[in-house]
Amino acid sequence: MTNSSVIHSETSRRSVLRMLAGMPLLPVAGGVGGLLFASGAEAAAAKGAPVSVEFVGMAAPTTAAAQATTTVESSMVVSWADGTKQSFALGYQPLFITGDLVPDGKGGTTLAGGYYDINGKPILDASLATPSPFFSDCPDGCNLLNPMPATVPGVSGNTLFAVVQFEYATRDSKDASMYGRLPSPIAVLTLDQNKETGALKLVQYHTVDTSPVHGLWITCGASLSPWNTHLSSEEYEPDATALDDQFRAYSQNLFGDANKANPYHYGHMPEVTVKPDGTGSIKKHYCMGRISHELVQVMPDLRTVLMGDDTTNGGLFMFIADKASDLSAGALYAAKMIQEEGKDLDKGGAFALKWVKLGHATSAEIEKLADSLKAADIVEVKKEDPKDPSFAAIGFNGKTQWVKFKPGMEKAAAFLETHRYAPTVGATLALTKLEGVTVNAKDKTAYMAVSYMYKSMSDGKSGIKVNTINAGAVYQLPMTGGQTDAAGAAINSDWVPVHFSAVPALVGKDLATPDALGNTAHADFIANPDNLKFSERLRTLFVGEDSGNHVNNFLWAYNVDSKALSRILSCPAGAESTGLQAVDDVNGFAYIMSNFQHPGDWEKGLHEKVKDSVAGLIDGAYRNRRSGGVGYIHGLPQPV
Repeated sequence: MTNSSVIHSETSRRSVLRMLAGMPLLPVAGGVGGLLFASGAEAAAAKGAPVSVEFVGMAAPTTAAAQATTTVESSMVVSWADGTKQSFALGYQPLFITGDLVPDGKGGTTLAGGYYDINGKPILDASLATPSPFFSDCPDGCNLLNPMPATVPGVSGNTLFAVVQFEYATRDSKDASMYGRLPSPIAVLTLDQNKETGALKLVQYHTVDTSPVHGLWITCGASLSPWNTHLSSEEYEPDATALDDQFRAYSQNLFGDANKANPYHYGHMPEVTVKPDGTGSIKKHYCMGRISHELVQVMPDLRTVLMGDDTTNGGLFMFIADKASDLSAGALYAAKMIQEEGKDLDKGGAFALKWVKLGHATSAEIEKLADSLKAADIVEVKKEDPKDPSFAAIGFNGKTQWVKFKPGMEKAAAFLETHRYAPTVGATLALTKLEGVTVNAKDKTAYMAVSYMYKSMSDGKSGIKVNTINAGAVYQLPMTGGQTDAAGAAINSDWVPVHFSAVPALVGKDLATPDALGNTAHADFIANPDNLKFSERLRTLFVGEDSGNHVNNFLWAYNVDSKALSRILSCPAGAESTGLQAVDDVNGFAYIMSNFQHPGDWEKGLHEKVKDSVAGLIDGAYRNRRSGGVGYIHGLPQPV
């Protein structure tokens, strides 16, 4: 780009940003972490209106310094109506790392990512010489809310709220695994948005009291509801038929009693409502299936919900609420996947979808069942073939089980033993690690991430069979109305997915041998997609990785019109890209939130070539691998 191709003017940067926010179509290939068009005092604005935006990707980091931190070396290019262009460099701005003492809004501080028991008391890490409070290294789902009334003091600009949840703590101070052994915290952040630059500053951190919903279990991805609430998740629901040491430890840490927690209270969809004072309240929806909820995506009709199911032998699940903007009652469906024989087996296959209705319920009635029933009241499970035709063989978490449901327990089975019940009534439960889900409303297409294509997807035992791709893929699901379920009854929605196939440019590429850095999947293609979010205004699908095949996990931007794929952010080595959210316009500024979790989570083989040079840097920056980060991208205008 020559100097003559960039126009300089006295128009303020804020005016440029407002013009960008009003663009009807922005063909983009990127943007991560948070503020996409951000701070700076005066910047060049082009003559005429902005025509398009594109993002110039970055190379995968190769130096220890870049591999050890969140790295953003991507840029944004704006094209104007007169043919000129202007370039803006992007950068990452953290809000905090977990373990920091952050403002509590009362003149004091509180521990970011701290864990609390059912009575609100900090849970202590007894492995330390002097026990001190646990905090998570795994911030995950994050939503910046739309502007709403606020009464929080200490804000000089615009008051904004965000909600962030913490999936788990990887280890204690002695490196013993703490996965799933602590109740997941969730917090409301009050942010001060600078009116001139859009920059965000944390002014209050409030931990939500989760005791009304029996605590939270492994909260992963999240989405913002159309009615401005935080839709959370509880993945890897505990097996009520075989409670293990992990669940007993969870119960002990939450209740002070290893036997008090009820497994049927977990594996549901929590919803957080933020109040004007920056606090929040929470409820769980028990009527949306007890599955490995990665996250849910509400469609534009405010009723139809597509859900990720992060497990082996997972399924495609859909919920249709009785009333708009109210998830407390509705019908639950699971998809029967009809594979197109021989088509695209090396690219994830192609499938027609037919929906099986599992049942209709209210949250209140299923919660009542959860309170009163044990697993033995609902289902009998055998792990070896009982040679009894009254039992049905199913795939469950990668293994075969034989199940028989008790008479009259169909509703309890559908909503509390969903993974076991759905395949017995015709649904296909064969997917592996179905993660993020998002929607492109204009094209009436949903996108879903399958992190790995192996095991139940490739062994042919559960109804489908595709070639193994360890690096996974992103799938596209066109949606329409006028559909009937497997029994012939009308489905009351115009947003029903009817097909499931991979996006060609978003299929990972396994390597036969590791590359020079140790990557076992090609570094210039996605690997193990997890977080997905779509920007309607930017026409861009953002893809965050949770990869055991890339040395550094990346955040990508894929333009659905130009088909351009751009790497826009690299996480610290061993860290997962989480907390993704694309926000097109908040008070004239656009944001994409992005977190990272468990930096330095070393995997044997994958990190052997970089660990010696990177480990010390990560230990120094992130409390010996005990902290994860919450933040966003800023974009300082840098005319070229």
